[in-house]
Amino acid sequence: MSIICLEGGKMDKIINKKLAERIKALRGELGLSQEELAKRLGVSRPKISQMENGEVRITVEELVTLANIFNISVGGMMDFNKTSQVIFEKGKEKRQEERIRINVPQKNVKKFKEVLLYILNKVGAKPNVGETVIYKLLYFIDFNFYEKYEEQLIGATYIKNHFGPTPVEFNEIVGEMIENKEIVIINKEFFKYPQRKYYPLREPDLSVLGAHEQKIIDNVLHDLSDKNAKEISDYSHNDVPWLTTEDGQPIEYESVFYRTKPYSVREYTGEDI
Repeated sequence: MSIICLEGGKMDKIINKKLAERIKALRGELGLSQEELAKRLGVSRPKISQMENGEVRITVEELVTLANIFNISVGGMMDFNKTSQVIFEKGKEKRQEERIRINVPQKNVKKFKEVLLYILNKVGAKPNVGETVIYKLLYFIDFNFYEKYEEQLIGATYIKNHFGPTPVEFNEIVGEMIENKEIVIINKEFFKYPQRKYYPLREPDLSVLGAHEQKIIDNVLHDLSDKNAKEISDYSHNDVPWLTTEDGQPIEYESVFYRTKPYSVREYTGEDI
């Protein structure tokens, strides 16, 4: 893997500073000296000091190894608001993370519906666009928007599974939309594979979407809506947020600031410093 920190931008410094504080706190909780952590990580003690002071950028390999040393997920390493708890059991130190399920804010449920209707009206009729493709389009719309504007568009919770990011709230919200006769589901086949298709029964309410939000959506649809389920799933598997999350766990939005160039949608210049 390659180093995936941002190149000199303001968000790079913010994330590095928070990671530095997180590493120092976790090391302290386990009672490890800088020398002990350095040996486990395979670096020099001065390197640990530099990491904890935010003086060096941390690579993906180092982030993953640190997470293993601290016995938490990579997502947990990057959840800077989470309080971890060390439990001593039979002489061994074990870490138990508080699992926080992040629901879509109620103010954004309406936006979730309108974005889905926007997608379906734009590309839902394409033969390749079934449920799996829709899941990934929503993921890239949400995470691209968060990277570019540092705020949520829909703010859904995406879980890492074998087929790529899956929005937790999708079925519940779609169920409401079916009851309200806003969409309809049709089960079909695509190249002999079962496919669940969604068709809109009304136009989206564009008054809830700003011009910058529509632009992010349009860009994602332009770039990815021609991919079939396997292609878009494979594509999502190389995005850093998915790569740095454990199977079955929520994908952290903050990890978008560690994206590689092919996936990053934000240009970082001297003005961001």
